Amino acid sequence: MSLDEQTAARNGEISTKLKRGITGPLLFLFILGDVLGAGVYALTGTMAAEVGGALWVPLIVALFLALLTAGSYAELVTKYPQAGGAAVFAQRAFKSPIVSFLVGFSMMAAGVVSAAGLALAFAGDYLAEFVPVPAVVAAPIFLLLVAALNARGIRESMAGNVVMTVIELSGLLIIIIAVGLMMGGGGGDVSRIGEFPEGVNPALATLSAAIIAYYSFVGFETSANVIEEVRNPRRVYPRALFGSLIVAGVVYVLVGLASSIALPADELADSSAPLLEVFEATGLAVPGWLFSAIALIAVANGALLTMIMASRLAYGMAEQGLLPSVLGRVLPKRRTPWVAILVTTAIAIGLTFIGDLGTLAETVVLLLLFVFLSTNVAVLVLRREEVERDHFRVWTFVPVLGIASCVLLLTQQEPHVWLLGAIAIAVGLVAYAATRFGITKPQPAPAADRAGDE
Repeated sequence: MSLDEQTAARNGEISTKLKRGITGPLLFLFILGDVLGAGVYALTGTMAAEVGGALWVPLIVALFLALLTAGSYAELVTKYPQAGGAAVFAQRAFKSPIVSFLVGFSMMAAGVVSAAGLALAFAGDYLAEFVPVPAVVAAPIFLLLVAALNARGIRESMAGNVVMTVIELSGLLIIIIAVGLMMGGGGGDVSRIGEFPEGVNPALATLSAAIIAYYSFVGFETSANVIEEVRNPRRVYPRALFGSLIVAGVVYVLVGLASSIALPADELADSSAPLLEVFEATGLAVPGWLFSAIALIAVANGALLTMIMASRLAYGMAEQGLLPSVLGRVLPKRRTPWVAILVTTAIAIGLTFIGDLGTLAETVVLLLLFVFLSTNVAVLVLRREEVERDHFRVWTFVPVLGIASCVLLLTQQEPHVWLLGAIAIAVGLVAYAATRFGITKPQPAPAADRAGDE
């Protein structure tokens, strides 16, 4: 038994083919880096079109809704620390392979769709600040580079995440500080933070914007799918999860307030690089290209962490026999799921040619709402099942409110978003049928793969 396996046994962890290279601080930065991504850098203008200057309101609502479902994840992840996340929970709770598959595939599809949207955000106005490369060229190249880092190894990916998280957090802090200095010099307009667009119902506008803001927080679910690579997850996971969400929420609210103070809502809504517009409006003596570089790093970090999640989820579902077994193959030395990485990257590249950032973001939220609904129900069902290991336990009212919040947000989705979500699920059902009914037959792993598993 290796030293890592001995340590895992002492901590009550399950055995795994994957390498446990994620510590508590790395997990905190993993979640924080995924949450502090393109949502606020690219979608602030979209939210401003809905709620005007009251950007902070939907951000607070979205944070509250995210914390509800995060509570359910904290209980189930520490109770069942396996790659596969929500799909594992659904299988245990509902004892139905098709339900488990649909939940897991929705999660994976949301990750791939999100990565495609982030690739488009990367290839947009922020990149144009440096080189005028068409999005149809830049987005696929960007995703291939992300895949290469993903395949390199989880420790290397985490190291990259630490650097990029610090940089993207610095970018948001620069916005907050710059607007603070702007106000100190008599600039900006604080009265805008309470203004909604004329003729709109504030409650309905807030709910509509909260769906968009929700996309900025849902990065926390990716952590469930790397749990087999986390050291002592039952102790560090809840702290990292709630800590990162609260830190991200505070930063987001401050950025929302700063954006409204610096610029009118209509100017924010008209920009595809809204925080760059805010930065330039402050008149801070720092070149605009520097902030664009920070924004690009933030988007890249979100894409990296999202693709880590999608590939690990595909691997986990293959291990459970829900997807073709070839997706469970790992590199012999790197111990990363290389086939799953290739497949999820290819799909994400294809989506960059058929979608736009706003639509892809809404589709991600739709798919994740079904996943979150399942997880909130599962935590209540699985209270009847005892496990030997100690685990986090959330108050019962939290998953109940989580269920209600998911249903509420589902009622606000647009028809075209439902259509895209239905297409994604239909593709998944075809893959499930191919695996379930033997069209794609399991094949033995190559000797190199087997050697890497030993």
